[in-house]
Amino acid sequence: MITTANNLKVMITGEQIQERIKTLAYEINDYYNGEEIVVICVLKGAVMFTVDLVKHLNMPLKMEFIKLSSYGNEMTSSGKVQSFGAHLEEINGKKVLIVEDIIDTGLTAEFLINHIKENYKPKDLKFCSLLNKKASRKNSIEPDYYGFEIDSKFVVGYGLDDEGYNRNLNYIGYKEV
Repeated sequence: MITTANNLKVMITGEQIQERIKTLAYEINDYYNGEEIVVICVLKGAVMFTVDLVKHLNMPLKMEFIKLSSYGNEMTSSGKVQSFGAHLEEINGKKVLIVEDIIDTGLTAEFLINHIKENYKPKDLKFCSLLNKKASRKNSIEPDYYGFEIDSKFVVGYGLDDEGYNRNLNYIGYKEV
């Protein structure tokens, strides 16, 4: 196991991430078969993943961005997810791919999927997550596509943060407890 200067253990290297993205893109390209899609990037954590993924997608696409929060102005989760700054009217009747950094409890993914289905009526809706943390799941949500299944460690890097820091790392790391 590699330990970095900021005392993180490397769980998934930058090279592994990029190789897996190419494989995911191949699967997504195969499914959509050149049809136009709308990619919804869940801010802030999925930005790096989304940007690298769409570079390998071979179909006409538009990108939209949504910011979700279950914290509001509190230090702990309220258990209620809210969306901010999203104008998703363009997805009505379209094929949509949601791109997220991690599915942990599944509550945010469930909220977003239900919110989109109920308010925008997409023609088709798929969910892609870089990381799938099944050990923490509180519902039956499963991504249609995912990069890596991980255990219950707190991970940072490649868009995932620790109080706003470490998003810029090109790998996924964790601290030993």
